[in-house]
Amino acid sequence: MKVPFAFRPRLVDALKGYRRQDFTADLIAGVTVGIVALPLAMAFAIASGVKPEAGIFTAVIAGFLISALGGSRVAIGGPTGAFIVILYGIYAKYGAENLAICTVMAGIILFVMGAARLGTMIKFIPYPVTMGFTSGIAVLIFTTQIKDFFGLHADKVPSEFVEKMKVLAEHAGTFQWPTVLLAAASLAIIVGWPKSWQRRVPGSIVALVLGTVAVVFLPNLLPVETIGSKFGGIPQALPSPHIPALSWENIQHLFAPATTIALLAAIESLLCCVVADGMIDDRHDSNQELMAQGLANIVSPLFGGIAATGAIARTATNIKCGARTPIAGMIHAVVLLVIILAAAPLAKFIPLATLSAVLVNVALNMGEWHNFARVPKWPRSDAVVFLTAFSLTVIVDLTVAVEIGMVLAAVLFIKRVSETTQITAVDEMTETEGPQHSLVGKEIPKGVMIYRIFGSFFFGAADKLESALKREGREPELLILRMRKVLAVDATGLNALEDLYERLHRRGKHLVLSGPHTQPLLMMDKAGFLDRLGKENVCANIELSLARAREILGLPPEPPSDPLRAEKQKLEAVRQELSSALERASKVLNAPAEVEGRK
Repeated sequence: MKVPFAFRPRLVDALKGYRRQDFTADLIAGVTVGIVALPLAMAFAIASGVKPEAGIFTAVIAGFLISALGGSRVAIGGPTGAFIVILYGIYAKYGAENLAICTVMAGIILFVMGAARLGTMIKFIPYPVTMGFTSGIAVLIFTTQIKDFFGLHADKVPSEFVEKMKVLAEHAGTFQWPTVLLAAASLAIIVGWPKSWQRRVPGSIVALVLGTVAVVFLPNLLPVETIGSKFGGIPQALPSPHIPALSWENIQHLFAPATTIALLAAIESLLCCVVADGMIDDRHDSNQELMAQGLANIVSPLFGGIAATGAIARTATNIKCGARTPIAGMIHAVVLLVIILAAAPLAKFIPLATLSAVLVNVALNMGEWHNFARVPKWPRSDAVVFLTAFSLTVIVDLTVAVEIGMVLAAVLFIKRVSETTQITAVDEMTETEGPQHSLVGKEIPKGVMIYRIFGSFFFGAADKLESALKREGREPELLILRMRKVLAVDATGLNALEDLYERLHRRGKHLVLSGPHTQPLLMMDKAGFLDRLGKENVCANIELSLARAREILGLPPEPPSDPLRAEKQKLEAVRQELSSALERASKVLNAPAEVEGRK
């Protein structure tokens, strides 16, 4: 039986010729990334509103599946900061059970996207949209850590940005000096840790160990909140699978956030793969990666996990540590599992202030802050899209930001493309192309008007044809539309041509198309427009179009052109163009002197 889609994990190819040296390199990289992932997994889970072990379960199960089934050699999967905002909102509004359902739905959407070969479509999401909501997410991650970073006594902090900031401002006076000092010291260690040491001992692990040791041995000096005091510790085993109860009403409500999770996971994972490709000079399979991401997000919630995607920072660490195949990512998941089995009881002493410092560092590195300085230099439409996506992510909601950002980017793109489409009247003095396409030396019969369409003739520019004819103030006996510079026509553009033909036909006037390209020609033929127009009225070039015009109007064929007259006309056109250019240059060169004279 033929499979309707190709499912071939990159691991299959990576295992061909796999050697002991490859395993050693993968083992070192996997152990290192596993240690790096530990504090991040717990911090991401806590910030998402769930227990810290949910992040570790996600890194173990989803991380293993993404590496084993994915389309990249070295990408690492697991919980990431990109999901914090939306997961926290879903958890606060619908609860843990529905958060699991929403994640499974997102996994199904991801798998369908990969099976339908939509992996390459993600690249069409505009850069301003991606960077806008990424920077917005970074701001929101930072705001979620204010409470734990400063030790504020706020029982319940809303997920909405404005309400959240109001509550935090009201409780600003409840900050705890021990918590602030521990969080600041942890952040200083993470930020100031030498990069040359990061490969062997990550700064986040050093901060985690030192912070935990300080809390254990100096409980009186550092009376801060820990994982044990808030969550009661971490279980010492993976949970049994649990299938959440489904209801159609919940599925309807969760479809929009599930779609956002899927879209965000697709963007993050494929961006992660692109970064990995650049670092190891490889090429990933985007559709296979989406299918693996989908399966990981379907399975992870059944074991108490949350949404997962490709993690760029952990992937970069994996590559720098020498990873060669997906085995390294699988080992990273196994390392986290071993930590759960062996050291889970010690996790209850980990201070939340230190985990907060880990996430503050993530937010600082995640935000595309340099783009704000570039905004004045961007085209206005791109700047509007970027700032809109950023503002909506922070103030309203990530789902709304992605939807409106995409729609706004599409509308502005259509406007920009439509502006490149030009429809102008032409005559023998403005056309100086090759012999068959040039009007130089050719006589335009009386009653014939020639218009040229330049660019894509689609719904954003179709009204320009009617506007151009209205400016002329009169309809010709025969209109020639030059279409050799039109590469694409859509249904709206075709409808504009049909309306023009019907209007001319009702008044006993005629339409001739000159030099249409393959796509417009096939579309007009498929729609039956060529049969109504008459295929004899579609000519390959302007020379044949003029001959057809004379035939329709009952005029004799044009006499052979005088080569000398044609050359004179061509030289006159060049002379006029050169004269205009010299006049413009003279104005530019004399402008400073004129200004100085006025002073």
